[in-house]
Amino acid sequence: MIVYDKNLLDNLALVEEANSLESAGFISKEQKNLIKKELPAFKRQSNMLVRLGFFLLGAFLYLSICGVIALIGLTGSTSEHNFFNICCYIFAAIGFAGAEFLANQKYYGHGLDDAFILGALLNVGFAIAITTEGYEIQVALFVAVASFFMYRRYLHLLSLLVFCIAAAGVLFFGMFEFGDTGKTILPFIAMLASAAFYFFTKRMLHKLTVNYYYNGLLLANSFCLVLFYLSCNYLVVRELSAELLGNEVLPGQDIPFAIFFYAFTFIVPAVYLVQSLKTKDRIMLWISFLAIGFSIYTIRFYYSVLPIEVALTLGGLVLFAIAYFSIRKLKDNEVGLTFKPDRINNSNAILNAEALIVASTFGMKPEAKVPDSPMDFGGGGFSGGGSEGTF
Repeated sequence: MIVYDKNLLDNLALVEEANSLESAGFISKEQKNLIKKELPAFKRQSNMLVRLGFFLLGAFLYLSICGVIALIGLTGSTSEHNFFNICCYIFAAIGFAGAEFLANQKYYGHGLDDAFILGALLNVGFAIAITTEGYEIQVALFVAVASFFMYRRYLHLLSLLVFCIAAAGVLFFGMFEFGDTGKTILPFIAMLASAAFYFFTKRMLHKLTVNYYYNGLLLANSFCLVLFYLSCNYLVVRELSAELLGNEVLPGQDIPFAIFFYAFTFIVPAVYLVQSLKTKDRIMLWISFLAIGFSIYTIRFYYSVLPIEVALTLGGLVLFAIAYFSIRKLKDNEVGLTFKPDRINNSNAILNAEALIVASTFGMKPEAKVPDSPMDFGGGGFSGGGSEGTF
């Protein structure tokens, strides 16, 4: 299914490992360059700004090809209405063909391939929307199938993200088909589905034998964490209830199962935080921080306990206290949770800042080189320092 040569994918994994070892100080830059020189590799851009530039160039090329075909189609014998019905299918086919051509030319994560892959998925969505007159569940279903195919064939992470969003859309629009009953139980169905797929992807990560799909499974696993939290967040549920069911919450009233949604909004981020610290899962840790912030925003959205300036000040003091005592507690730890820089993901910004602060505080200056002494002592041939038996 994968269009790329497996040997090149293995070489890419070795090169990325060499970059990690070089940034951690285990190997030198010369050794890393030697490894990269000896291993055949893809035409790839690791610099995100350069990759974005190539993406814009690829998008311009893709749009130019589609524009030429549109001009030919509109000036041909086919009526404008008929061409409009099929043009997005043609544009999607161009995207698939361009992605296949660039993959055969060993382009992987380059930027040009991103433009054709994402352009193909976008046109698939437009084509199905035109054909079905905007039937949402069919649009989401076809986009999910196309994006999953793109990921399996080209190992394109953004395509997998599109698949996750489209699959969630299939679930949501599918529940809408059951009327008010489906809309009412949608938060619980989304919660159960995201939990099931989270453990499914977690199990696949543990059983994974090749590294090609690791990043994709990790992305899907993280998406399930986010979807699980948002599915029963109080703000999300209340606003969707008002939007989908027209349930207006009057003063003194609340949505059904409000206590459950309140508890869910605050318990789940705490569970994420504890579990991430226990398993040393950095991605879950960041998700827990974002979830805690959104939980606080959820309460502030409906209940203004304090003025905003007072709340921000107290929140800043609490965060400062937590950060200060956490640093004091963890700064001397050599293993486990520690404040010391990660050697693999090396970033000397903290250490460099600390050195600059110390230097500026105590007025330290760079050490001046002591000039060599004008007296040149001898080599010490015998009987003492510098004496060789000659004057």
